[in-house]
Amino acid sequence: MSVLRVRTWAVIAAMVAASVPSAASAESRRARVDRQIADLDQRGGQSTQKLRVIVQPGRNSAAVLKALRSRGVRIRRNHARIGRMAVELSRRDLKWLETLDGVDSLSLDAPVTAAPLANSEFTEGRTFTSLGKGKSYGNQTVGANSLITGDGSTFNGNELRALLGVANDAHRGAGVGIAVIDSGIAPVADLADRITAFYDFTNGQGGVPTTPVDGYGHGTHVAGLAAGSGLMSNGQYEGVAPDAHLIGLRVLDDSGSGSTSDVLAAVEFAIANKAALGIDVINMSLGHPPLESATTDPLVQAVQAATQAGIIVVVSAGNVGVNATTGQIGYAGILSPGNAPNAITVASAKPMGTLDPTDDLVANYSSRGPSWIDGYAKPDVAVPGQMLLAPAAPGSFLVTHYPSLLSADGNYIALSGTSMAAGVESGLVALVLEANREARLVPTAPDLTANAIKAFMEYTAIPMHDATGADYDRLSQGAGRVNGQGVMALAQSVDTSVPAGSPWLTTAVVPSSTYDGVQIPWAQNLVWGNNIVWGENIIWGENIVWGENIVWGENIVWGENIVWGENI
Repeated sequence: MSVLRVRTWAVIAAMVAASVPSAASAESRRARVDRQIADLDQRGGQSTQKLRVIVQPGRNSAAVLKALRSRGVRIRRNHARIGRMAVELSRRDLKWLETLDGVDSLSLDAPVTAAPLANSEFTEGRTFTSLGKGKSYGNQTVGANSLITGDGSTFNGNELRALLGVANDAHRGAGVGIAVIDSGIAPVADLADRITAFYDFTNGQGGVPTTPVDGYGHGTHVAGLAAGSGLMSNGQYEGVAPDAHLIGLRVLDDSGSGSTSDVLAAVEFAIANKAALGIDVINMSLGHPPLESATTDPLVQAVQAATQAGIIVVVSAGNVGVNATTGQIGYAGILSPGNAPNAITVASAKPMGTLDPTDDLVANYSSRGPSWIDGYAKPDVAVPGQMLLAPAAPGSFLVTHYPSLLSADGNYIALSGTSMAAGVESGLVALVLEANREARLVPTAPDLTANAIKAFMEYTAIPMHDATGADYDRLSQGAGRVNGQGVMALAQSVDTSVPAGSPWLTTAVVPSSTYDGVQIPWAQNLVWGNNIVWGENIIWGENIVWGENIVWGENIVWGENIVWGENI
């Protein structure tokens, strides 16, 4: 994709100027604040209004905590492992806190939702109506039983594993734990015996052990894609890692909504109980628009803390890649915490009714990079996420509001989005961990790290092209379509128990995979940090000009029109 020169630097100058705080506000404030707090400061209002804020103290967190208590500020929760405090205070006290020595940054306790179900998909001249809460969904039904045959017939085997090229692989995620931080997990037949622990964090409960439940239905679907047994479908809709165990950490209510502080509590709980509950992977198919740099964003920093604790975190990129009104593709729509550097951030690939991954398309709705504010190269890989059937949570919001998406027997529901792609990817990560553990000469050697697994996923990925044959840019597909067969081959060829300084690779690996009798080469490239390693022509700096009139600084631009910035 060619890079266009900026047609007018005046536009960029105006956008940059809009992102710089006024001299007066900068001088009176010591702590960095997110966009929401900056807006509150600018608008003013009643000084007694109560707000929920997340505080990032500096090195002397004890002094900050003491000052907050002396001021009478309510400490809702101290997230010591993540370096944050959730507090409730008045606007008057917020102004005081902004100038308190020892406070590095302040963020509003932002609402968090399940990554919105794919709003629209524009393909083959058909427009599918919105699937958002409270909206109708009238133009598409679950007509075919099989993603692979596409003709209503039943595919003989596990569909997801076949799409990933691991249908005949003996690994099934045994001994690997996946924590699903979402709306819960319903104990349906495909999942009941996989759920080994369940805790409720909604409404500030802080992790109450309870019977598994899911009033929204999103978490159940994601969990089923990752580790469902397929019992209700004779194995056809089995998850990618059906022998993995599930830890349900409920942070979203029956409407699919929650708060950043509840998610922080769940992530911190997972870190603290990694060994006790056997948590190896966290799935986060949720988030909110980026409101500040990833360096201070509480959700991002929670993901970073989890990966540093040895947990692999898979995050959905978001479903805001297309303008629902015009159908125009947009860039820089990665949601938080999909902008976390250490997360495996996934786009949604759209299977085209075959086992051949080279004909998969990037779903129009899938959020594209780079990340807002920081310009990180995201997403990392694209994973099947379009119209996937997985267990339905009986009586949940999604089941009762979208009956047309249910399978004929009502046991499964077909959903699309990067949330679904993340569930598939989490299951694949479980297979990789199991396979690599078996391949190590010393069983007690360290597991593959989050960055190692991400690198394996990217290196073995399969480059994608659109329906015309043109290559997708790397901000749409990441390194390419995930290649389960390839990443499993690589995972079984490395040994982390070798002496320091020795190569991990213990056996030769052919950099290609065979799908349906066709040999397909790997991408053998990485997308990392704020650079695409093999380098396309990107103008980095304060702003990026990319593709067809995509200019970003403080806002996303679809062609000529800014569609998000302050409000999304």
